[in-house]
Amino acid sequence: MNNFITKNIRIIIADDHAVVRKGLVQIIDETPDMELIYQAGDGDEVLEKLPGLDVDVLLLDINMPGQTGWEVMQKVYNDHPDIKVVILSVSSEENYAKQFYKAGAAGYLTKDSAPEQLVEAIRKVADGGIYISQNFAEKMVSSLSSASDKALHENLSPRELQIFCMIGAGKTLTEIAKELELGVGTVGTYRSRILAKTTLKNNAQITNYAFKNNLVQ
Repeated sequence: MNNFITKNIRIIIADDHAVVRKGLVQIIDETPDMELIYQAGDGDEVLEKLPGLDVDVLLLDINMPGQTGWEVMQKVYNDHPDIKVVILSVSSEENYAKQFYKAGAAGYLTKDSAPEQLVEAIRKVADGGIYISQNFAEKMVSSLSSASDKALHENLSPRELQIFCMIGAGKTLTEIAKELELGVGTVGTYRSRILAKTTLKNNAQITNYAFKNNLVQ
């Protein structure tokens, strides 16, 4: 007789879109070895609740009101190192994933990924592994041959890259500040860092670069 009892994977969701949370909850509820512990609507809420919860995996959106997914992940990585973070994003992996993996994310999925991929990612990171999609792994391997030709935007942090793409899409600093709930001066500081790191000269060059590298559509 086998008396071994497998513990359910305990999961918390952080995403400001109720529709996305509902879909994630449904996937978790339909998966026998997974258990939803809590769902938060923004970064501040998840950081407030985490200390009192027994959690294995955090499914984390990048763009949320208040503290972004990047900021939340850094705090979770430092304060709750046993919790594995899987990033959920509308942005393609080549735009953001590398920076998040370097900073400690255990997985990165786009929000159009199949439910089976999400289940696979959760199980893998809960077991101590790193989840990398086959598509992204192939792109990483192909990029090894041209490592010396590192793209300018790969020098940016996730927050800088986010603002870089918003500028590239034609948004003003005021519009970006409002959308990200930041001060206009703070966004201006990010822009200055972006120009320094990329050696681009102005917004027009940012827009041109962003379109050429498929960072905006």
